[in-house]
Amino acid sequence: MSEKDRSTTRRAQTPSATRREILKATVGLAAGSGLSFGALGSAYAADRGDGLAIKQGLDQLNDRPVNMQALPHLLDDNITPPENLFVRNNGVTMVEEDVDVDSWRLEIDGEVESPLSLSINDLRENFENVTLQLVLECAGNGRRFFHPGASGNQWAFGAVGCAEWTGVRLRDVLEAAGLKSSAVYTGHYGADLHLSRDPAKQPISRGVPIDKALEPHNLIAWRMGEHEIPMLNGYPLRLVIPGWPASCSQKWLNRITIRDRVHDGAKMGGYSYRVPKTPVPPGTTVAESDMKIIESMPVKSLITFPETGEQRTAGQPFEVRGHAWAGDLSVADVHVSTDYGATWQQARLDNPVNKYAWQRWRANVTLPQTGYFEVWARATDSNGHMQPATTPAWNPRGYLNNMQHRIAIFSG
Repeated sequence: MSEKDRSTTRRAQTPSATRREILKATVGLAAGSGLSFGALGSAYAADRGDGLAIKQGLDQLNDRPVNMQALPHLLDDNITPPENLFVRNNGVTMVEEDVDVDSWRLEIDGEVESPLSLSINDLRENFENVTLQLVLECAGNGRRFFHPGASGNQWAFGAVGCAEWTGVRLRDVLEAAGLKSSAVYTGHYGADLHLSRDPAKQPISRGVPIDKALEPHNLIAWRMGEHEIPMLNGYPLRLVIPGWPASCSQKWLNRITIRDRVHDGAKMGGYSYRVPKTPVPPGTTVAESDMKIIESMPVKSLITFPETGEQRTAGQPFEVRGHAWAGDLSVADVHVSTDYGATWQQARLDNPVNKYAWQRWRANVTLPQTGYFEVWARATDSNGHMQPATTPAWNPRGYLNNMQHRIAIFSG
């Protein structure tokens, strides 16, 4: 990484941001160290020299643990390719020598009638295989724009993607194990180590209520598109729990335990993936007892074309496009503005390919004269909730920022 790239990355990690910084964050500079995926010869990244792969072209926010985001224009594909899917890790990232696919087991235990120990082949052969396009988004996506700032990875807009996943329904596997009437919550575990490398500590172990776990779009997945899941994204097996924070979608999955209470694994308590039960003034100290677990993610949209900072000809229409998604809900409308929200025009909005896939939108806009303009996008969900123009309710960890995305366009 050059000194110029390091300087840009340091600025991207500043907790608060001005409007100009918000626009600059949609451009950014790639982290520049990347070489090829650590698993099975995929050509997306390569070993840095320590057995760890880094995706090319993504903005690396951290390397202990490894966290990387895409720039908005890299998310223009209807299906996010593996090389552009964000990386959010909590512990020591698994490398290829950590994984023996033939001996990998998924244990299902806890409040079940018949505990299971399943190989990946058992999953493939004994349950219906399902392929779905599903959005995953980090709950902290957009954290860098809260003021006062919040600790943690300073995500801008790129901690999201809609990949195509293949696996089996979580519901089918849980039903095969036989849920007891005492089943309340799932607890998920992965094979990765805590940053301390203490085997007694878990880097992350979250779960979801049983009703959410039995929703038919949750997958235990082993493929992303036509490839194995990248090592950085959970190879060889991971959960995909769409609509809720991606932290619920355990990577390197090797155990699901069914609890008779809300799961109390690592990063289930305190302030992790929690927001205040009632709105608080920015900067407030909130008692842990006044925090609640994040569930469905809020409505959101992203402008993926054109890339911010591009130039267009005054008086000539051009296409603006992107994606929108809404947690457990669907998107009803998307509007765009070129006059700082004074007026809005409705975009053409596609239906999702399946529930929990993002929805493509498009609009033709015309800039009236030469100069500097901004294009803003605003989505509304099926319950009538609309994206705010600024950061929404402040919270101590900077979660759930669904502010309107905007790009800069120069008209000549």
